[in-house]
Amino acid sequence: MTTTNKPIKISSTNTTDALIDQLRACKNPEEILKFEKWFNSNIESDKLYKRICELLKNRSISRALGSKWLLTLIEDRENTITKLSVK
Repeated sequence: MTTTNKPIKISSTNTTDALIDQLRACKNPEEILKFEKWFNSNIESDKLYKRICELLKNRSISRALGSKWLLTLIEDRENTITKLSVK
């Protein structure tokens, strides 16, 4: 039996454009992480990494840009896990 995940629907073009603009405004990893923290705590529909994946899937952003954002999020999680497991 094959199952698929329900596609994430980003509500509108304006919402998508606003999200992309906000992420593009982040000039360094700290700003991306700060935005992620805000997004995940204030937007109830999904986590930021899922939205970025959907933007990549829909070809709304370039692979380079999406991978930069996702790499920042993944590295932050890896660092957090490492810190927690060492203690």
